[in-house]
This record gives sequence, C-alpha cells and structure tokens, in this order.
Amino acid sequence: MRPTIITIQTLTAFRDEEFNRALGGYTSSLKYQVCKRETAERVDISLELTALDQPYIKTWETTPEELKRYRQYLGEGLSLGAFEDDRVVGLAIAEAHRWNKTLWVWEFGIDPDYRRQGVGRLLMETLAGKARAAGLRALVCETQNTNVPAIRFYRAVDFQVDGIDLSYYTNDDIEKFEVAIFMKRKLMNLTR
Repeated sequence: MRPTIITIQTLTAFRDEEFNRALGGYTSSLKYQVCKRETAERVDISLELTALDQPYIKTWETTPEELKRYRQYLGEGLSLGAFEDDRVVGLAIAEAHRWNKTLWVWEFGIDPDYRRQGVGRLLMETLAGKARAAGLRALVCETQNTNVPAIRFYRAVDFQVDGIDLSYYTNDDIEKFEVAIFMKRKLMNLTR
C-alpha cells in the first residue's frame, strides 16, 4: 500500500457527497456551558467546559440553497480543498469581507477517514497564507458551544474565542443547548 499524499489546492468544485462527508456533523462528550449575568452596571457572559451525561451527536444535511451559495464563494479563489489524487478529502469554504479585511471561513471540514493526520492543520495554514497574500488581517469562523472538538482544533491552529451570540440560531439558544461561538485568528495588523 502506498502512502497517502495530500495536496492543498484552490477549490474550484466539489461533489455534494464529498461536502456532506467532510461536513456532515460531529460528536462531543463535552460542551461549553454558557452563562449570562446582567445588571444595570455589568454584563458577564462566560463559557465553562463541562462533561455531558451522554455524547451529543449533531448531524445535518446542507440544503441545495446553501450548496449553491458555497459554490458561488469558490469564484473568489479563496476557498481550498485537500485532495488525495482527484478526491476532495477536506474543504475550507471562505468568503472575503473586504470592508474589514477578514476572511470568513463558512465551512471547514475533513473527511472522517483523514482526521487526526495533520490534514486540517495543513489546510488551515494554507488558508492563512492565502488570506495574508490577499491583504486580509484575520480569519473568522463560527461554531457551536457543543462542538468542543472544533473549538479545540481552532485553538490548536491559533484561533481565539472572539465573540458569543446568544441568539444566533433561535431566540432561545441557551435553553435549546446550542450557542454560537465566533473565533478569530489574527494574521497581521492592518489599519483601515
């Protein structure tokens, strides 16, 4: 059996099944419990890592409208794929926000058979280089407080928690278990 050779290239197309395999969900035995305390003088929002009684399993199917939007982002030339031969085994779907010089990473995922082999790190480092070359100052992504594996990965590749949105998905996110966590990796200091 020959060793796996992964290349990172600008992503120009992907098959729905490749996308869904890399980005179809996650399992976590931990979550970041979100707590908000508000008075007239102070607002505190905190995250505390806690164990779950049962693993949390999240799966989803991307809609045709979302896939169409992601395919439109490919035209910017800032999205990347990790390839084994001609097969996409990792994706980074990104969109430049020129007004604030950030690259929004809308989707980032690795085929389960290729996880924990350095493919994600290689893909993210290449994406950071591409963003720097485009004059962008930071990478931005959104994940959930329940997706501790993703948060740990993003932290390992130099992202920091930069924001929390308590009603990003619904008006009852805290009660419904999932809260949006925004993470940012600063690439360079740029003035406006």
